[in-house]
Parts: sequence; C-alpha cells; structure tokens
Amino acid sequence: MVVFDYFEEVLGGIEYLIALGSILGLLGFVIGMIFLIWGGNRYRNKMIGVIVASFVLLVVCGFNTGIKYFRIFR
Repeated sequence: MVVFDYFEEVLGGIEYLIALGSILGLLGFVIGMIFLIWGGNRYRNKMIGVIVASFVLLVVCGFNTGIKYFRIFR
C-alpha cells in the first residue's frame, strides 16, 4: 500500500509540472508576441527564441492543461 501512495504522489507532481509548463508556455508566448510587435530590434531577436520555446512548451504540455488544473477560467 505504501508503494501505491508513493506513485500517486509522483503522478501528482508530474501533473503539476505539466500544468506549470503549460502556463509558462502561454505566458511566454503572449509576452513574446507583445515584445515582438512593440519592442526594438534587440528585443525582437531575443523574443523569437522565447516564442519558439513557449510554442514547444505548449505543444508538449497542452494549451488547456494549466488553465484547467489551476482553475483560472471557470
């Protein structure tokens, strides 16, 4: 019984990390787009990398996962 409780906690931790990655990907994508549109040349070059990394996080973790897990919009 103790082993199953341990794996439940590990599964809960993995679920939390996936939801956190989803939220960070969404925030990074939005902030990256804002700085890409209204930022200077120095920001534009850096924000392309942020947008790509955020897009990868959204693909891996899912778009709605963090929103549902943290109950941001009901």
